[in-house]
Amino acid sequence: MKNFSKILSLIVVTGLFAACGGPQGEKALTGDAQAVSVMSGDVTLNADLETSIIEWEGAKPTGTHNGTIELTEGQLFLDEGNVVGGKFVIDMNSIVVLDLTDPDMNGKLLGHLKSADFFETETYPTATFEITSVEAVQGNPAATHNITGNLSMKDVTRSVTFPATVNVSDNGVTATSATFLIDRTQWNVQYGSKTLFANLKDDFINDQMALTITLNAKP
Repeated sequence: MKNFSKILSLIVVTGLFAACGGPQGEKALTGDAQAVSVMSGDVTLNADLETSIIEWEGAKPTGTHNGTIELTEGQLFLDEGNVVGGKFVIDMNSIVVLDLTDPDMNGKLLGHLKSADFFETETYPTATFEITSVEAVQGNPAATHNITGNLSMKDVTRSVTFPATVNVSDNGVTATSATFLIDRTQWNVQYGSKTLFANLKDDFINDQMALTITLNAKP
């Protein structure tokens, strides 16, 4: 019984350590940018900018921060009722911090995120995501499709694949991703990276950042 208690305590401590180790979610499949084969469809839908949103979360040893980013425009292409392509422009200057209620602390973090240390929004005011493939999946209760596209952020374009639930109706398309993780350093967002800079000790920021995408598009 004593050994069992030690094992149970170890499991609990290990679980807490894993939960605090960074944002939660599955790592997205990333790689070199892919060719875009679909430029249009028999139907084009425009993104509803009021209800489409990107949620983000970042982490460091002392805790996490989260917020949102908005789209500035976007289109989805349908062919015979299926999503086959699309392109979206992300307004990086629309980034918002939601977890800090103190105006001074919120403004300080927001300014840092917009600076050259992170997203450098003065030089790179927008990012883009262009769909290269949409594949239906079976047996995944959390998603109906895997969406692959080229994410261009700062001066880097890389392919990203993540699961999403896609619903197509006469009223348009709703697509909601599962929460997924990307390695920010692959897009030259390197500040505080423990893997790139030595001697940071506990003063580092997790390389993985979590994203959740909600997209609504209408005729």
